[in-house]
Amino acid sequence: MKKITLFVLLLVFNTSYLLAQKVLEYTVNLNDRADDLFKVELKVKGLTKENKIYQFASTAPGTYQVMDMGRFVRKFEALDAKGKQITAKQISTNQWEIANPEKVATIRYHIAETFDTPVTENKIYEMCGSSLEKDHALINGQTVFGYPQGMQSAPLKIKFLYPQEWIYGTALEMKDGFFLANNYDHIVDSPILFGSLSKASTKIRSTQVELYTYSKTAKITSEKLLASMTNMLVAADAFLNGLPVPRYTFLFFFEDRNAGAWEHSYSSEYIIKEQDWSEDFGKKMTDIAAHEFFHIVTPLNIHSEIIEKFNFVTPTPSEHLWLYEGTTEWASHKMQICYSIKTLDEYFKDLRRKVIVDERFYDKTYSLSKISLTSYTPEGQKQYGNIYNRGALVAGLLDIRLLELSQGKRGLRDVINEFAKEYGPSKSFPEKEWFDIFVKRTYPEIADFFNRYVKNAEPLPLKEYYDKIGIIFDEKEKTFSLNPQATTEQIRLRERWLRNN
Repeated sequence: MKKITLFVLLLVFNTSYLLAQKVLEYTVNLNDRADDLFKVELKVKGLTKENKIYQFASTAPGTYQVMDMGRFVRKFEALDAKGKQITAKQISTNQWEIANPEKVATIRYHIAETFDTPVTENKIYEMCGSSLEKDHALINGQTVFGYPQGMQSAPLKIKFLYPQEWIYGTALEMKDGFFLANNYDHIVDSPILFGSLSKASTKIRSTQVELYTYSKTAKITSEKLLASMTNMLVAADAFLNGLPVPRYTFLFFFEDRNAGAWEHSYSSEYIIKEQDWSEDFGKKMTDIAAHEFFHIVTPLNIHSEIIEKFNFVTPTPSEHLWLYEGTTEWASHKMQICYSIKTLDEYFKDLRRKVIVDERFYDKTYSLSKISLTSYTPEGQKQYGNIYNRGALVAGLLDIRLLELSQGKRGLRDVINEFAKEYGPSKSFPEKEWFDIFVKRTYPEIADFFNRYVKNAEPLPLKEYYDKIGIIFDEKEKTFSLNPQATTEQIRLRERWLRNN
């Protein structure tokens, strides 16, 4: 019995040891940039027949678009330990099949940057793409790296060869010259910016915040951005009762294109057209950064299993974009009036813009659920932008409804913070049960709210709901204003709505 037990223990140990050795070790040459191609080399050992398919990403979390990164691969080869080529053939847009994976020691490929590579369809959003130029390199993980199937969970070590004068910004940790990622999902979640960058940092309570900025003609610096954003970061800390991350990295890219931003768990990335610095530009960047920064709550701390176990092979939509994007957009603006970064009039103007865009530029029959579930289709992409308008308006109404039902004790901020503590980065909620979970945690009436304004696309009751907090909504002019004749109860609820803590 003892011998058998010892044998089993040794077997478990050896198996664990072998699995631990299956680290994906990449080298990316950023010194050779003339042809806009990333030259990638992957060192592997112990591949099996289960790993014979090398997979490039069809999409990535938070993009809600088909990317098909295999379209950008220009050369692909597999080699044995002696450098002899092993047969490898492309079998689909994003997959290469290797004939004898057991013999593979090295995989090499070239993959084009997305900024300057024309495609006929499914153009990749710049903030989700890649750039390789004389004075910089921008890398979003899925645009440069692939993985052998069956090894999405394997750890990654990545060495970049780059000019000595460059600096880099990323949320990844570095050890012994290698950037370390826990798995493929982690590298996709961690963009990297190299080049002639400016840097600034601060500490918000216990959270280290770093900014790295590429500005083509050095008009914009990290120091200026941080000075503009500091009050927002402090307010976010108060709004969330403490930031739920130990470290956060902002990556700013200012050149000749205006694309927007992309959120990640511990960082965010911004592709904005360069211009002269001004106070108004600083406010605009703070607004954008506030939204992306709030994604440290959703989906980092509140997300379904579809987000946690992401399918890079086949795009799989989650129905809860209203939570990930709509609630985040609402919170990024609401936080700013709660902590006096924005005036109430400025907030009302933001609301008015969202109402006008929702009503005039998008299909009124498209519910938030439908936007979510069709986001990977051409039809859904046409409606996707409304998640930031109708989605934020619905979150604002939900906040008011929760405050009303709780007699001012508990708004959407409170509920979201409760869920963030219950779930967190490593615990997901069941995709199909989230509406029911939310209702059970709050009030039965919220089920009707979800049915009417999230699952379906009934006209939003803006006038009725804002009246509850003594705010007049003019349905003709689409304006919001304080009601000078508000009742004591309306004023009380409005004060709680404004304070929201």
